[in-house]
Amino acid sequence: MKVDVVIVNWNAGVQLLECVDSVIQYGQAFVGQIIVVDNGSIDGSETTVEHLPHVTLIRAGVNLGFGKACNRGAAHANSEFILFLNPDARLYPDSLIKALDFMQSPDNATVGICGVQLIDEEGHIARSCARFPSASGFVAHAIGLDRVIPALGHFMSEWDHATTRQVDQVIGAFFLIRHGVFDAIQGFDEQFFVYFEEVDVAYRAKQLGWSSIFFADAQAFHAGGGTSDQVKAKRLFYSLRSRILYAFKHFKPLAATAVLLATLLIEPLSRSALAIGRRSWTSLQETWAAYGMLLRWLPDWIFKGSTR
Repeated sequence: MKVDVVIVNWNAGVQLLECVDSVIQYGQAFVGQIIVVDNGSIDGSETTVEHLPHVTLIRAGVNLGFGKACNRGAAHANSEFILFLNPDARLYPDSLIKALDFMQSPDNATVGICGVQLIDEEGHIARSCARFPSASGFVAHAIGLDRVIPALGHFMSEWDHATTRQVDQVIGAFFLIRHGVFDAIQGFDEQFFVYFEEVDVAYRAKQLGWSSIFFADAQAFHAGGGTSDQVKAKRLFYSLRSRILYAFKHFKPLAATAVLLATLLIEPLSRSALAIGRRSWTSLQETWAAYGMLLRWLPDWIFKGSTR
């Protein structure tokens, strides 16, 4: 029973070394390779791991985006399982062995993807699972209704994540997938630079008859936010763009158009109102910076089909 671990790094600082150290320390018996794909970091973080045992460092030279970098790393994997692990995550002693034992059980032969309980910096169980998005859920999020009634959105924030259960999607911070399933769906869709790429993978795996399981008997650490906290306006832009791309890939045209219009016409106003209510002028500035990037991207997507 072997697993290859793929870690995509972009200026993760000391977190990358801590992540890789945890894999080396707690996964020696069953980790085949630790494949680090560096997306053009300028902080030197990739140099801290390149000489560690079992580590293969791939220098992309530029920021490929999460899904494309994952695909590049997975191309070097040859084990039965692939674990996509964020650099701001760390394994605990039993994280891998418990998850792999679960996946190896004959009772779980149709489970294609497994996530575990993620513990944040305050020791709380993070809300890390989601329902497959719907047009109505996206619109509810754009309006802000899911803040009042969480069940209207696709994030499962109303569930305490205390028990093992089948879910639509587990977060990409700890994303354990059968290598055969990953190959069958042809990996991540590279049109998603970041965000929604693991949702898309889980959805396509589901269409082939594979389920995703949130496994509460194993835990790992996840700081959350990660290096995307360094560029909050761009983070929002990528999230909005990926939402639109997901909608037009998986929804009917009318529903996808409703998502587009809600994203463009309603959400900037609801986000601005929330920022003003909180007197967070930084958030207000970030919102409009993100929408500026989105509006500059839209003509290329509409007229040229550019997704990145």
